[in-house]
Amino acid sequence: MSPRGIRARRPRVPKRTIWLAAGVVVLAGTGVTAVSVTGGTGGSGADDASRPAQAHTLSLDGKDPKKRELPRTDTQLFSLVGVSWEDGADDFEGTAQIRTRGAESGTWTDWRDLDFGIRAPETEEGDASRVRGASEPLWVGPSDAIEARVVAGGKETAVPDALRLDMIDPGDEKGGKGQGKGGGNGKGKGQGKPSAESGTGESATATAGATPSGEDAEPTTAPEEPAEPTQEPTEASATEQPAPSDAPAPSEEPAQEPTATEPGAPEPSQEPTTEPAVPSEEPTAPAPSDVPTQEPTEDPATLAPSEEPASEPTTAPTTEPTTEPSAAPEPSGSTSPAAPDAPAIVSRADWGADESLVVDPPSYLDTVDAVFVHHTAGTNDYDCADSAAIIRAILTYHVESNGWSDIGYNFFVDKCGTVFEGRAGGVDKPVRGAHTYGFNGYSAGVSLLGDYENGGTPTAAAKQAIADLSAWKLGLHGVDPEAKVTLTAAGDTGVYDTGEQATLNTISGHRDGYATLCPGATLYSALPEIRGAAGASVYAR
Repeated sequence: MSPRGIRARRPRVPKRTIWLAAGVVVLAGTGVTAVSVTGGTGGSGADDASRPAQAHTLSLDGKDPKKRELPRTDTQLFSLVGVSWEDGADDFEGTAQIRTRGAESGTWTDWRDLDFGIRAPETEEGDASRVRGASEPLWVGPSDAIEARVVAGGKETAVPDALRLDMIDPGDEKGGKGQGKGGGNGKGKGQGKPSAESGTGESATATAGATPSGEDAEPTTAPEEPAEPTQEPTEASATEQPAPSDAPAPSEEPAQEPTATEPGAPEPSQEPTTEPAVPSEEPTAPAPSDVPTQEPTEDPATLAPSEEPASEPTTAPTTEPTTEPSAAPEPSGSTSPAAPDAPAIVSRADWGADESLVVDPPSYLDTVDAVFVHHTAGTNDYDCADSAAIIRAILTYHVESNGWSDIGYNFFVDKCGTVFEGRAGGVDKPVRGAHTYGFNGYSAGVSLLGDYENGGTPTAAAKQAIADLSAWKLGLHGVDPEAKVTLTAAGDTGVYDTGEQATLNTISGHRDGYATLCPGATLYSALPEIRGAAGASVYAR
């Protein structure tokens, strides 16, 4: 995202009509119009105080072909703003400035520049008929009035056609519900509170395999009471949870006192009931033969055969708790073999993504060769409690204003070091994003909330989060986060011509591949430190 107002014109890309998404944009006349209401989280039983995200537009009409001005105008509530125009292939040269009135304070801000370092993806998604040209979105916080001025500059002799202001109200949704046509990631809730689980592989592994992890959670509570009540009900639960052998592993742990059990007890690894390790409860209950792991010895954690108390028990307690649980989430559907534990990631459902906005299912890359670091610009004064709202607003802007299929970035990080899932498709999968024109086909994009070109400084927590996330994401594909890679530009980026070979760091800044100031001077200068931290990260392979 480039904090500059004027940039070099880039060659047009031929447009093709590929798809038309729901929530068609309706241009406003002379006033503000709500063009879309994101109802993905709505539905019966919704909290009366809950307000869904909305996109409002205000057309910028005028007789002067080179300039558009909007006097101070009251509007509906919004927190993020940008300008867009009809032809997505028409790159605007000039300046666009806005000032807004705080909804609570009633105070007007100074003039602020809108940036133009944004480009539709170099794929069919970017050629779709609904794609519009647009500035970068600017987070301004809750506002209820706006003033704007747009002036053509450089070689431009006129402002673009159908120029308008796009104002986004992120609503106050607490979390998303359901999956839309975009094919969400189908993740569980385990990753929704990274602050509590930050650094633990389990929260992220839950991300990778929601179904297994969800089943694991139940067994772990059941075995905690090895008393009579546990034994009898366990027989019932044995039938209920024929979950993967990994799931019961933790539940066997409490059963580590099965010294008086029959050595022949079937299925020591899967059902705590099979090896009724509870001494008080005579394991007379026949272990269900549904999971007869013929070799209890194979599962050190089983300790079932009391005949081998010397070696088995000693190994079991140590290995089982650590190995079993981590093994369960590992086969989480990752495209690469044996994915390592992942950092905690807030899911789309938990930050309130409206999946009904997403029209096309995600597309995937063969591999992820690099990570490009971005910033969202806007303000650094946001509260981390507002991070989800900022991301909801960007999702609405990318779909309703830009006309893209989904939010562009694969991940977001806020100044508190919290990581958020971006584009749908699976955090552990090589989802193709829309973040670095010319190199989207080889990379993942992570964007830090805030402006790091105009004085902002990335926090230590944010830098470490970017390092850990990058190390993990690249590690899934066997890529060294401190290495270099040569990629072929898939478009004219202002830095490279189409087909030109670009040698880049595997963790690069947006400006390394595209003509922009993004990710801002201070964040860009921190990249060497981030690469070093990624190389030393516990998530590096």
